Amino acid sequence: MEGKPRDQRPCDNCRRRKIRCLFSSNEASNCVLCISRSTECTYVQEPPRKKRNNPAMAEKNHDAASSRARQKQRISQEDAATLVIQDYSSMPRTSLLRETLGHQNRQSSSVIGSTSDFDPSITDGLPFNAKGECLAIIAPPILRRANQSTYFRMRPDAQDEMEKERANLDAIEAVIAPHGPELVKLYFRIVHPSFPILHKKVFLEKHGRTYRESTPIGLGAVYLLALNWWSYSPTLSNLPKPNSKELERLLLKSLFDVHTRPKISDLQGGLVLLQRPGLSSWTLTGHLVAMAQNLGLHLDCSDWQVPHWERGVRKRVAWALFMQDKWGALVYGRPTNIQMDDWDVKPLEVSDFPETSQDDDDEEGSAEIEKGRQTFVHMVALTQIVAKILDQFFTLKARRTEQSIHEILQKAKPIQDNLKEWYSSLPPALSIDDTTPRRLSSVGYLHLAYYTTEVTLHRAILRSRPASSSLSYVSSPQDAEILTHTRAAALATFTSALVFTTSLKPEHLQSFWFFSSSPSLAIIGVFASILCVTSSTSEESETHLTRLAEYRWTLRISSTGAEFMKYAVGVLDTVNQLLEEGQKQNEEKGSDGERDSISRTVIDQSEVSARCGSVIISPRIGDKDIVLTMAKLFLGWLEVFPKGNLNPPRSALPLLCFYLPKSSTTMM
Repeated sequence: MEGKPRDQRPCDNCRRRKIRCLFSSNEASNCVLCISRSTECTYVQEPPRKKRNNPAMAEKNHDAASSRARQKQRISQEDAATLVIQDYSSMPRTSLLRETLGHQNRQSSSVIGSTSDFDPSITDGLPFNAKGECLAIIAPPILRRANQSTYFRMRPDAQDEMEKERANLDAIEAVIAPHGPELVKLYFRIVHPSFPILHKKVFLEKHGRTYRESTPIGLGAVYLLALNWWSYSPTLSNLPKPNSKELERLLLKSLFDVHTRPKISDLQGGLVLLQRPGLSSWTLTGHLVAMAQNLGLHLDCSDWQVPHWERGVRKRVAWALFMQDKWGALVYGRPTNIQMDDWDVKPLEVSDFPETSQDDDDEEGSAEIEKGRQTFVHMVALTQIVAKILDQFFTLKARRTEQSIHEILQKAKPIQDNLKEWYSSLPPALSIDDTTPRRLSSVGYLHLAYYTTEVTLHRAILRSRPASSSLSYVSSPQDAEILTHTRAAALATFTSALVFTTSLKPEHLQSFWFFSSSPSLAIIGVFASILCVTSSTSEESETHLTRLAEYRWTLRISSTGAEFMKYAVGVLDTVNQLLEEGQKQNEEKGSDGERDSISRTVIDQSEVSARCGSVIISPRIGDKDIVLTMAKLFLGWLEVFPKGNLNPPRSALPLLCFYLPKSSTTMM
């Protein structure tokens, strides 16, 4: 909030009220009071005559001046309540919010579906104004036409809803006060360049007037995520950090309070919130997808009657939600929420991003806007490839159909070509080696996502027949050759991922990382363990074990400066325990005769069955297959493994070995 810029005097309206003349920015032509009253600032009235000083009142005047000085550069909550603008259509033409559809304050919009209780033909012949509002409907909800086939219901918030929202905003602000403006600055310096789902100018315009003009989720999520870089602010670094747990609690509560009247700022805040390490969940992702569909984010807005900047915001938020859904489905092992038949969002263009490299923040530790934009755009493109992999190989129908390795490779080849084309299209600025002194770089999460995509495709191939068996059980020489090449390619992928993790610099580790980065590191490590337990020779097994140990060690030493890596370290420590337990049991069992004499050994079978679901038991159990069975059980357990709880009860660990005679059958 800026003070009066014109000759150090207030405008006529503020002078009459004897209040400080406040401007939202240096570029603003009208003060906050005049904007709230839909008037223009004028400077024509003469100042009032000054009264003579009364010595008897000197002490009282001094106390009053001290009180005013303490209140300088801030607005009281009572003043903030009166300055919250209810209708942006009455704002000066210089404001971006004048013609907005989804960024109205104290008003929500809901798209009308094609099978609902409304049809566009009903409005034929009815008058609409320039904004697309139906003039024949006066009482709320107001009907607003975005284009000839897309309509929204615009509903003002009820009084009790506004009061509850103000109370939530006050509670959030109380947690971080008086550090709100500095946290907002931190967010736009470090997070926003690589995750540009907010409109910086719109956010700052609202926040500059009063924090009460934001929504609790949209404001609080920015505060919460910015706390991760508290030490990067010279103003904040030596001050005590606010209570992030309390802020997190308030935000999660508010997120579910707005499900009946969501605004785009709530969806933006929800996506920002889920980037916080340890907070993302599949349930919250589904909640955000439903909110987005209510707001019409899944639709093409290219020809809508909304400002151009708002179309760009809608597209960026929509694609960020698409990434959240697809990567959430991958790392949590769940069906996706967004179906491509119901997705009509156009690809991102340069014009959808209002900021350029000229808007870079010069302060040390900031991220580069242009590099961040390219990172975001290429991450969207990579996620579209991930969506193809999930649809072709990991749906229930796809996994139910048993396919040969030839069929799987035939399906995988076009996707592999897409991945190669994607990687070759990366500009030099997105190279992991391209860093700028005293600048943070988020390209690490993009490269990690690429290796996770490669690993996921290899996992689909290795689950085919005969790739899921060891070479000793492959009857066809052609299949054996294909399997050898397939496993060599899988090893090369893991080796490349290992080299990538060792090449990360502090500029990468300290920057913003996409939410999926933490579980992705674990998935790559588990992939190496799969290669290990399905090895055909002890030499191959030792090779995988050595590289897995190197990978785990790299993550361990890097995690001291990168909190998001600690989850993967804990998971891989558990994997290592499982592998050692499997080797130990193999050594104790001895000959095949001993194995055939034991029908089956089960540790806490009922609990593991309940937690892990069905177990695949091979019709021929070899030494390596025993460990493979354990690994499959572990992967099932991993899906229900509570994030952050790295010490589950011993009975929950699927340390089971199944020893069956050759006549045993396969259980699914």
